[in-house]
Amino acid sequence: MQVFREKMNIPFKIGLPTPKFLLEIGAFIIQTEVELLLKSRWVIPQRLQNEGFQFDYPFLEKAIQKSL
Repeated sequence: MQVFREKMNIPFKIGLPTPKFLLEIGAFIIQTEVELLLKSRWVIPQRLQNEGFQFDYPFLEKAIQKSL
């Protein structure tokens, strides 16, 4: 999120606190579990890469820059 905020020129460096009940509403809307919104995960797409999958944008900065 820090990279996203920097590229989008959002002036604050940390996210705003969000009450759990708002996260529960958001999780319901996108049909997921609240835990998935609350926990940070570093995901490495090793299996996809081992199978030869190539990402159009392997780095977040370039994906954001392309969408601007």
